[in-house]
Parts: sequence; C-alpha cells; structure tokens
Amino acid sequence: MSAQITDSILMVRPANFGFNEETAENNAFQSNDDSISQQQIKEKAIAEFDDFVSILRQNGINVIVANDSESPHKPDAIFPNNWITFHDDASIVTYPMNAPVRRLERSESIINQINTNFRIEKRHHLESFEQDNLFLEGTGSMIIDRPNQIVYACIGPRTDEELLDKFCQFYDYQPVTFKAVDSNGKDIYHTNVLMALGEEFVIICLDTISDLDERNNVIEILESTEKEIIEITLDQMMSFAGNMLQVKNKDGKTFLVMSEQAFKSLDQDQIDQIEQYTSILSIPLYTIEKYGGGSARCMMAEIFLPKR
Repeated sequence: MSAQITDSILMVRPANFGFNEETAENNAFQSNDDSISQQQIKEKAIAEFDDFVSILRQNGINVIVANDSESPHKPDAIFPNNWITFHDDASIVTYPMNAPVRRLERSESIINQINTNFRIEKRHHLESFEQDNLFLEGTGSMIIDRPNQIVYACIGPRTDEELLDKFCQFYDYQPVTFKAVDSNGKDIYHTNVLMALGEEFVIICLDTISDLDERNNVIEILESTEKEIIEITLDQMMSFAGNMLQVKNKDGKTFLVMSEQAFKSLDQDQIDQIEQYTSILSIPLYTIEKYGGGSARCMMAEIFLPKR
C-alpha cells in the first residue's frame, strides 16, 4: 500500500519572487501594494524560504533545495508542487499550467537533480494540453489520498475534469470532484487552499462546497476512509489554514507543516484535534503569502520515488 506522507521534499529557492499579475486574475489570496519595493519583496521571500528549509532540516526532514535560475524571470518558482508530482512507482507527472509565465517553471535540470538520488523510470506528460486551454496544476489542483487511491479536486479554471480523469487512470485512483467558492462567490483557485489531508485526519473548509449533495458526498467518502474531519471557517481558509502538509522525519515522527498566519488563525479546539495525531510546525511566511497567494503546502513538492 502507498504511504500518505513522505520524509523527502523538493523546494525551489526563488531567484525573482514577486507579485504575478497573470495568476492574480483567479487567485483571491494574492494582494499587491507599494508599501515595499520589488527588491525588498524578493529579499524578504528568500529569507522566509531559507528559514523554512532550516526549520524542516532541524526537525530531521530531508529537503532537496533546487535553485531557481535568474532567467527567464519566474515570480512563482517557489511553488513547485504545481508543475510536478513524484510517485512511488518511480514515475513523475508534469502538468499544464494556467498562467503562461508559470509554464517556464518546468525544469529538466530540477528533474535531473532529483534523479541523482531517486529513481525516475517513467514520465507522464500532460503539459501539451496547454494548447487546448486545459489545466491541471499538480497537488494544487489535487488532494491525493494515496493509500485509499482517491483524489479530491475542486473543478475550476485551473483544474480540468477531463485531465483529472487522465491522471486518475495513470494511478488507478477514484476522482471525487466538487465546486468550491469563497465568501464572495468566486471560484477557489486550488483545492489545496481549502483542504489538507493527513494520515488520520483532514482539515477542510466545508463551507466552500455550497452544493449540499457534493458536500455530503465528500464527507461520506472522508468518513469511509476513517479520517477525522477538522473543519475550518472561510476566514481561517483565507489565512491559509487549509494550506498545510503532513510530513515525517527520518525517525518516523510526523509533523503538520503550516504558516504562522495559518497557525494563529486556529482555535484551541482545532489545535488540540490536530495534536492528537501529529506535531505542528509553523513558519512565518507573510511576504510569500501576501504577494504569491500561496503558503507552506504550495512550497513543498513531496518525493515518493524509490531512493537509489
């Protein structure tokens, strides 16, 4: 049976992090102002990134850092989980990205870097669907329950149902789809901002799923896989409380990794529920969250490949 969590993470150290006009069109979590310069934004984001990597490594988690190239300019390179996933059958998938500038993030050199320590024997290419304006953005679009072979996905501009079905055919997964909107009725851009799946629990903003049949279906399937449902509010979701990832260290100890903003939004009951199952690691990511519209989970691409 496949493992749900891993001790090996790919992270990409940004060369030119910044606000991306292209992605802001359908990412309500991004904001931009002139309070600090572009250079300051970049420097603060790199400092947050380095701090994040340091905290993970101090806790025994294997982090492989790839350095983003200076050129071409890629403001969102810090979020590699959208363009690639790594699987325990020694396969990888590369994905079609909604924003043209984000397509530049797909990197053969990063794949080669991973291939030095892990076995890659097969690659599924989905990026050609960009020419048909069909998108599926990795574990942004998909919350994967590996042991139970289920994929949860909110269908929207960056998550096409036809491509989701293709992905599910690669790995014999069952898709569970729904429509999700924020408090303004706007499509939620990625499933991983409303939902985080651990080994024994799920953190989810059920209020985003306005269709009650779809909501009840999601609840039923989660309960059938014996996950404890830890609900978050729409306001907590906007503080990135759904954008978390459970990982483990080399000794098998597990952690739920989240941003400091996400942690501060949780109430004590929610913290107690989480800590029944796992330790919490929270990292200040305010610059990355504000200008990039993504948080801790988006920055980590899990590596499930067999080690060499």
